[in-house]
Amino acid sequence: MFCHLRPVRRSCLEKIFPHWFLSSRALSGAEAVNALRPFYFAVHPDFFGQHPREREVNENSLKRLSVYLENLQKPGFKSLKPTQLTFYVRETEQNSSEGQEPFSTSGFRAVKFTLHTRDLLSTVLYILNSCSLSIEHIQSLNTNVRSQPLKEATRMSDRPIKWDKSYYYFTGFKDPHEDLEQVSRMETTLTSWLDNNGKSAIKKLRNSLPLRRELDRLKDDLSQQLQLSDIRWQRSWGIAHRCSQLHSLGRLAQHNLETLKNAKGCTIIFTDRSGMSAVGHVMLGTMDVHHHWTKLFERLPSYFDLQRRLMLLEDQISYLLGGIQVVYIEELQPVLTLEEYYSLLDVFYNRLVKNRIPFHPRSLRGLQMILNSDRYAPSLHELGHFNIPSLCDPANLQWFILTKAQQARDNMKRKEELKVIENELIQASTKKFSLEKFYKEPSVSSIQMVDCCKRLLEQSLPYLQGMHLCISHFYSVLQDGDLCIPWNWKDGEAIK
Repeated sequence: MFCHLRPVRRSCLEKIFPHWFLSSRALSGAEAVNALRPFYFAVHPDFFGQHPREREVNENSLKRLSVYLENLQKPGFKSLKPTQLTFYVRETEQNSSEGQEPFSTSGFRAVKFTLHTRDLLSTVLYILNSCSLSIEHIQSLNTNVRSQPLKEATRMSDRPIKWDKSYYYFTGFKDPHEDLEQVSRMETTLTSWLDNNGKSAIKKLRNSLPLRRELDRLKDDLSQQLQLSDIRWQRSWGIAHRCSQLHSLGRLAQHNLETLKNAKGCTIIFTDRSGMSAVGHVMLGTMDVHHHWTKLFERLPSYFDLQRRLMLLEDQISYLLGGIQVVYIEELQPVLTLEEYYSLLDVFYNRLVKNRIPFHPRSLRGLQMILNSDRYAPSLHELGHFNIPSLCDPANLQWFILTKAQQARDNMKRKEELKVIENELIQASTKKFSLEKFYKEPSVSSIQMVDCCKRLLEQSLPYLQGMHLCISHFYSVLQDGDLCIPWNWKDGEAIK
């Protein structure tokens, strides 16, 4: 007999394998995507517009999950390296049950799990279970599962089945308990990860150098031709993708140069949709055709007029709130068009006019606030600015700002001091390791960056010489050779 029952504590893996799992057929790629719909709905970045840091973490984790799922479907693969993922999961009807880790006041919670599976079905089950999502719908996807209803299955014995080692020896399957134990014992360290991935990154970086030079040339030529302030990208597209976008803009300039010169002095950002951003940048949607881009450039004079009206509206709000400055912080706020941001300001201004708040003129000068569209109470950010909902009760707003004003000033002072320290450490790290480029993702705070750089400067890391290093939340080698390491990387040798 290959297995025996033991009254041991149910492991994470045993929880996610229902009674019909061993008799189920393999899932196809399309079925796996369909089965993961509740998961995608709970973590999709578009639902985290008010939370840019969490949105970026989910975007990065979804990319890595996509690669993992693709590799599982490749013929002849033997085993994948354990992949640790972090997702911010929204509260939904499926995962709001009792007994789970509570959601934050923002309506989401962080979930971390490590994938070390052999097939799509077990991967899907593990992901859904880790996020406390139902797996009942998966049985309907599998025509070969047992016909016993899931309701009846819930009355089966709770005692888990633990297969004897001989089962894995004779079948050739991997022991999932052994794999999970090994993963739990393993802890990726910076030195071990660089040893394993440094050569691969160097090769990718060298291969990308010609395209990088082409990208710089295209960017300089277009910036000079259209007299632009800058050209940027909202997402971390590869160098080849960016060159393609600049070539496309260059072809449009050849046929509509005078129209494109309406963007003189502006910053152009390649992003998901076309329009003008809340801070006045020209946004070119990468999925739009030249006709849409041309129409946008033709409308820029009217956008500039709206921008002037928006700045006037900000000044009027500032006057009503004792001189506090209304700002829009790209790194911390969702991407809004100029029209969307103007509408947000207009709603807030009309509420202030209707409910006059007696602030002493200029009493709050030097302080800052950002406006958002959610319905939560006002808050004070660690960087010193006030986070104010557009539908906030004016009376509560007055009390909150007045009681938190001094703390806001202290936070802003610490922010400026921290920024100086951060820049000094970035320069010192760049020099010590002879880095070609050293940068961080927007979701990495100055406090995290300072901590990371201080510990880096204590290390000897020859693999970093001449590299592009990005401080992020996870380990990764980007397609063009950039090294991404988590800000809270671990030191020492990996324990195996």
